[in-house]
Amino acid sequence: MTTTTIAPSRFFFLILILGSLTALGPFSIDMYLPGFPAIAKDLHTDVATIGFSLTSFFIGISAGQLLYGPLLDRFGRKKPLYAGLILYILASIGCLYSHSIESLITLRFFQAIGSCAATVAAVAMVRDIFPVQDNARVFALLMLVVGASPMVAPAVGGYITSVFGWHMVFLILSVLGGAILLSCILWLPESYQPDTTMSLKPKPIIKNFVSVLANAQFTTYALAGAFSFAGIFTYVSGSPRVFMQIYEVSESTYGWIFAGLSVGFIGCSQINSRLLRRFQSKQIIPWALSFQSLFGILIYLSAFSKVLTLPLLIILLFGYLCCLGFVNPNTAALCLAPFSKNAGSASAVMGALQLGIGAVASAAVSAFDGDGAGPMAATLALCGLSAWAILVIGKKFIRTEATQTAAQPIMH
Repeated sequence: MTTTTIAPSRFFFLILILGSLTALGPFSIDMYLPGFPAIAKDLHTDVATIGFSLTSFFIGISAGQLLYGPLLDRFGRKKPLYAGLILYILASIGCLYSHSIESLITLRFFQAIGSCAATVAAVAMVRDIFPVQDNARVFALLMLVVGASPMVAPAVGGYITSVFGWHMVFLILSVLGGAILLSCILWLPESYQPDTTMSLKPKPIIKNFVSVLANAQFTTYALAGAFSFAGIFTYVSGSPRVFMQIYEVSESTYGWIFAGLSVGFIGCSQINSRLLRRFQSKQIIPWALSFQSLFGILIYLSAFSKVLTLPLLIILLFGYLCCLGFVNPNTAALCLAPFSKNAGSASAVMGALQLGIGAVASAAVSAFDGDGAGPMAATLALCGLSAWAILVIGKKFIRTEATQTAAQPIMH
């Protein structure tokens, strides 16, 4: 099936549902960021410690990728998706009634385990439904829906926290999870015939994951994309402290800054969609990673030399996030291009690498609560440089790059 065989109204609806699934995890992160100081005060701890509830979310969403990948291939896309969304709703309700930092960190982990079912299923279904040559464009369209998270969630979260308290944020997240679950039950088609021959025993699953990692194209673009995207995790983890404590902006102002900076990431993902009419993904990625590394270095040097003012930080972060808008959809498309039968497992490994490396970056920023914006700046630079180096080295091992093979979808 190609995108042209789908009626425009149905195509739009599919993008909306898949985008909502993809956005559930980011929304769960962005909406509670402005509440960090309030949560810290209520739970009798500091903002840096609250950052570990974010790290636990990243760890959970990373580990969950490997859990859902085989399940999506064995049972089809929708049943594991339902199970994950139900877990997400229950964990969100638990966070609502959390009264200690330990319980919040634990419940955020399980909330992440539930939300990552939505992410893995959405990515795998893009591979099921649309031809591979269209995947980068479809991922870019999903970014429009995902883009509602950083543009809306922090501002809404800041307002809700200031008026109703931070607990109310998790009530809204549980309601959102329920609405997405209902829409999936009613309107999302099953796109993959369950593979009853696939074993769920540890040895075959691990063997399947290893076969995915053995593909040079997958490993190169998955790792380059993961280190690049870890910059987002670094920014999300470090920005509450940097903006609200170091530069002393208010909760609502932080929400607007966060929303404004997200325009760079989302906008460039749409510009990328137009560039793909003239250039291939493998031509765009090296340029984007080069500029991402440059912006990361400039942020670090400015912080190190004590000249990193708030306006300068916003400008440099905007450039850094713009680069991610070009990297993310293209690396995702090229990661999944070699796979059809086990696209769910490939999606899971890609997500696990991306979120696992992101969790390490997040933990590093939270743990090294050092002088000024230094920890965040250094990690941003390291993420960009690592991604660029991996791409340069990894491309030497790719013999034939898959770009055109498409699986035949099964629609119910």
